[in-house]
Amino acid sequence: MGERDSDRFAPTVETVLAELRSKGSAAHREHAVRVGITAEASFGVSTADVRRMAREIGRDQAFALKLWTTGFHEARLLAVLIADPRQLNARGVTAWLEDIGSWDLCDHFCTALVCTRPEAEALVFRWAADGRLYVRRAALATIACLAVHRDDLDPHTFARFLETIRYLAEDERPLVRKAASWALRELGKRDFQSHDLAVGCATDMIEDGSRGARWVAKDALRELQTLVAVPHRRRLLTSKSKMGAKQTKDGS
Repeated sequence: MGERDSDRFAPTVETVLAELRSKGSAAHREHAVRVGITAEASFGVSTADVRRMAREIGRDQAFALKLWTTGFHEARLLAVLIADPRQLNARGVTAWLEDIGSWDLCDHFCTALVCTRPEAEALVFRWAADGRLYVRRAALATIACLAVHRDDLDPHTFARFLETIRYLAEDERPLVRKAASWALRELGKRDFQSHDLAVGCATDMIEDGSRGARWVAKDALRELQTLVAVPHRRRLLTSKSKMGAKQTKDGS
């Protein structure tokens, strides 16, 4: 894409793939292979570069669909970032999730496209019952995202999210366990009532959970036990952050 004239020419799949190829590096490609992406499916482009390209292109659902079909990791990440959630139907969401084979694409998919959907909560519980790695990861990533962006989570849904985390924390696969910890921490940052419920869930997992569940609980508690309220911030922050440390100091 590069320099653009005032009319901003429309990119094609070929020009986008060529730019992705030009931005690739051996170091990023090696990292992609380490996290399970085949070398043939990756150009080795940083997420920051893909995000910049997405900002240049803007929302374009039709183009996103074309990029997704290429099968390249970075092209699919770009597709997720430019897709229009309003135009991706439930069948499309399911089809894209079926194709996902890396945790970063899974998390971006949930954050950018799933969490804004009216059926996002229902998808969490449907996906949690699925044993496949990235489907379970998607359930937990969606919980984490909803915990951050949805102010209207009712107590019943919140409690079901905790139950889901506790259930999936029994999964020994690291990518599921790490996502369970992430989801539990994000729920616990909503306010002090949510914090107490998240800590209680973690405590229960330590007392009677499996090895995987205990790992999730201890990992989450490392952050949950440091949270403080900061004026003008909607969510709790860790006392290890700059703003949290200042609040801790000023309040002592």
